[in-house]
Amino acid sequence: MRLKLSLVVALFAVLFFGCKDDYVIPKPKAMLRLEYNSPIEKQLDLSKFSFSYNELSKPIVKNQKSIVLDYPSMNGSIFITYKDVDGNLNNLIRDAEKLSMEHMKKADKIEPRTFINEKDRVYGTYFQIIGDAASQSQFYLTDSINHFVTGSVYFYSKPNYDSILPASTYLSSDMRSVMETLRWKE
Repeated sequence: MRLKLSLVVALFAVLFFGCKDDYVIPKPKAMLRLEYNSPIEKQLDLSKFSFSYNELSKPIVKNQKSIVLDYPSMNGSIFITYKDVDGNLNNLIRDAEKLSMEHMKKADKIEPRTFINEKDRVYGTYFQIIGDAASQSQFYLTDSINHFVTGSVYFYSKPNYDSILPASTYLSSDMRSVMETLRWKE
């Protein structure tokens, strides 16, 4: 009799506590929506050149020739480096293009775009890198005589193009703004 009562209580408990409408429904596939504030620009003046940057970034001036625009909220940075041309323009351009093309191993596509600002003597190329490469965009700028600047976007995480696309697009836009506002100092 005790065994029958125990079985009835156990069966009742299983039916009462086990029959809930709390089952798991698979969630539909969706994209993560990340939104960033519109950039507010500040000016950064260095000894050889100046440019505008997004105040969301934290500029780290290592010396007058090496600058990092750090974006802690996006876990990424824009690295900017200055070099004197010293009659070595062809080698500097070749090295900058080679660095961009090294990402072709992991990238799906690299789209170079020529940049020309005749008024301020700023010329160069912007490289949009599409795919799971370490850098999503790079550039070089020069006046063809004295100054040469390179820049690149890097994230502090394993490259996954789909996941970092919103942040990559935002930082690439900031990088183009750096290019458009860059001015040489004599």
